[in-house]
Amino acid sequence: MLSQELRQQAADALYDADTQRHLIPQLSKSYEGIELEDAYAIQDLWLNKRLAKGARLIGRKIGLTSRAMQMASNFNEPDYGYLTDDMLLHDGAQIEAARFLSPRLEVELGFIMGQDLQGAGCTVADVMRATEFVTPALELIAYRTHVPRAIVDTIADNAAAGAMIIGGRLVRPFDLDIRWVGATLSKNGIIEESGVSAAVMGHPAAGIAWLVNKLSRHGVGLKAGQMVLAGSFTRPTNIAPGDVIQADYGPLGTLGVRFV
Repeated sequence: MLSQELRQQAADALYDADTQRHLIPQLSKSYEGIELEDAYAIQDLWLNKRLAKGARLIGRKIGLTSRAMQMASNFNEPDYGYLTDDMLLHDGAQIEAARFLSPRLEVELGFIMGQDLQGAGCTVADVMRATEFVTPALELIAYRTHVPRAIVDTIADNAAAGAMIIGGRLVRPFDLDIRWVGATLSKNGIIEESGVSAAVMGHPAAGIAWLVNKLSRHGVGLKAGQMVLAGSFTRPTNIAPGDVIQADYGPLGTLGVRFV
């Protein structure tokens, strides 16, 4: 377990890495004895620094929702991070690739909360009742540390959240079976990935229920108006300057961006 001073030091290092666009050594190598509790505490301190600089909290993200990714990370449950307003990008955006370190894209669904949701015992049904809209979304993941990374490195680094891109069609959660939302991700006209939303823990709302139960231990939850990225149902796709990306969600529409 780390002292509060060391946690703050690690959060400052991650913040500087992000703003100055350079990689730092893995925290698991720099801070002997770092534990999961430390990693989430560092994430909170990193967020506080972002908020103090003018960012606004707009939601949460969930990662490691597939068993394959959990096995690759040697971890047996999802993880989570924060979303702030300066991470929000929209369909049609031109994105500076150099703004992010080792950027990759994942295909997801975003849940926009219509009601506050907090407390232990949260279920998929509770999530569905509390959700106002579901929207196509891409998560841009980015690392601020070198690889390979232990799970504490990923969590402390805001669960690798870099940005989110939203577009396509807003739907109410009961207007379709959101377990069977399919999507393809094309890069420069070639389909790189495809998947279906049921790959996220059997139901894309299941990860959000898991998150609410986790947050209940700390006396917090989700707020009306916040967005939650529910987890990827494709493998990450590498991005470089010049890449043109299009995600096709069928009845939910498409969203596209260009990296410069």
